[in-house]
Amino acid sequence: METGQIGIISVVAILNGLFLLGLSIAIQRICGIYSPGAVKNDTYECGMKSEMESQVQFDIKYYLFAIMFIIFDVEFVFLMPWASLFTFMEAGTRGFIIFEAFIFVAILLIGLLYAWKKGALDWNQESV
Repeated sequence: METGQIGIISVVAILNGLFLLGLSIAIQRICGIYSPGAVKNDTYECGMKSEMESQVQFDIKYYLFAIMFIIFDVEFVFLMPWASLFTFMEAGTRGFIIFEAFIFVAILLIGLLYAWKKGALDWNQESV
């Protein structure tokens, strides 16, 4: 396929998606029932009256821990193809590739040590 054909197919696919999205919104507006009210917009907790606000603030530690997990999960995603192709690499380039991988892991470990030093991984601490 040439670049022009790929561009045409991409534009048609995007326009098709936008058309179907618009069609579903139009059908919902025409056929749907929309009657807001105080009771309908109230927070629902298993049929019981709410005891507090629905927008409760979570501690920042949960977000920091989740971000640390995502960082090290992405690290695994980057290192896994490298490790699976390592046996197929030439002997002269293996040392250089191992050195690059150690630099990559070292940068992430420096970030982990920084977060550990700042107390981002300490659950017993009152504030970060």
